[in-house]
Amino acid sequence: MRRTVLALLTLAAVLAGAVPAAAAPGSTTKGWEPAPSAPWDVAAGVRCDFPVHGEPVVDDVVQRVLDTHPDGSAKRVVYTGDLVVRVTNTGTGSFYDADAGGTAVVDYRTDGSQHWSVLGPVLVGVGESGGNLPRSLYIVDGGYTLDISSTGYKTVNMVYGTQDDLCARID
Repeated sequence: MRRTVLALLTLAAVLAGAVPAAAAPGSTTKGWEPAPSAPWDVAAGVRCDFPVHGEPVVDDVVQRVLDTHPDGSAKRVVYTGDLVVRVTNTGTGSFYDADAGGTAVVDYRTDGSQHWSVLGPVLVGVGESGGNLPRSLYIVDGGYTLDISSTGYKTVNMVYGTQDDLCARID
């Protein structure tokens, strides 16, 4: 818990000086670059009991590299901006437009693992036995950290907030 609170305080400090006042879509103001999300599909049973398609309907996310590894690859990146993802049950056509426009500082480790410090909503998919949340698609909203191991196991550590099960919304 203490580590989570410290991570969120670090995120708040980084954001105080890093988030652009008005980063317009497509702008590259002071190191900010667009970070578009691609559409995706998952088969039945992977996240939900039915096949799911996700596609951004609003995508104004920008990123800024704060630190790099010795090889030049990104080590710490901040992401922010409006993101709404339409999550569709492709079997029935039922859909939900999920606000996933949170702000995150992501530490990319050399072993392939990641540590996210997040304020606001982010879309998180968890497979069977793939995290500390049951298999589903979630909008996790609030103040929290997300650790993704090098094997893909996801651990959400909530300080405060909610977890909205999107599979239940579009079933």
